[in-house]
Amino acid sequence: MTELRKPQAEERGLAGRRLLVIGAGTRADEDPHAPVGNGRAISVLAAREGAKVACADVVPEAADATAKLVTAEGRRGTALTADATDPDQVGALVAEAARELGGLDALVVNVGIGLGAGLAGSSLEDWDRVLSLNLRAPFLAAKYGLPVMEEGGAIVFMGSVAALRAATGSPAYDSSKAGLLGLARHVAKEGAARRIRANVVVPGLIDTPMGRQASAARASRTASSARIPLGRQGTAWEVAQAVTFLLSDRASYITGQQLIVDGGLSAV
Repeated sequence: MTELRKPQAEERGLAGRRLLVIGAGTRADEDPHAPVGNGRAISVLAAREGAKVACADVVPEAADATAKLVTAEGRRGTALTADATDPDQVGALVAEAARELGGLDALVVNVGIGLGAGLAGSSLEDWDRVLSLNLRAPFLAAKYGLPVMEEGGAIVFMGSVAALRAATGSPAYDSSKAGLLGLARHVAKEGAARRIRANVVVPGLIDTPMGRQASAARASRTASSARIPLGRQGTAWEVAQAVTFLLSDRASYITGQQLIVDGGLSAV
């Protein structure tokens, strides 16, 4: 799915929403035909559905490229840069996004790395680095984002099917993504008083630049692709559809849950 039909105005489920996407860039890839990454697809699709988007990434050029794509969709796109694991930077990022957009009522946290191979092949440094980005960063985003968000807002964390089974060979990655499900449930509980929902999108094997690089480094990931019931890897656009659904009022009675987007891989 390389193209998405632009929705008509009456179909735009995020009209008027002010969205901060943390991890809005796409990993650099030398292939000129490389697919888009999840964060960029989410930002662009949200713009197509009517949202203003603050595109944050640790790489300034990546954030800027996504913001320009949002602007090309006729919506305000703002590029911001921050280290998602640094509490001072995350607090400032949330405040700046709210200033730039005139408020904040939607937040997506799309961050994650995987390091280590089994318990024996995972150093303490691997463990700490993975947990810092994969779990500490979403915690910080929620800690600083929830008080700023308008009533009736929504948060979506980007998870992984590694939360559901020992999928990657990295104990740090699998553990961090499992922990993210618990964090989302807690955020949903705290946000409920102001009707702020929190959910997790759980992608399986998705064809992104990061996914392709992971497949090149880990043969088991390629082998798993052959077991997907729908017969192919997913696309970032399909992940983005799930995210924008959970951000919208179409999902107004869904909170503290996980939406699996894996072509049936975790079901068999």
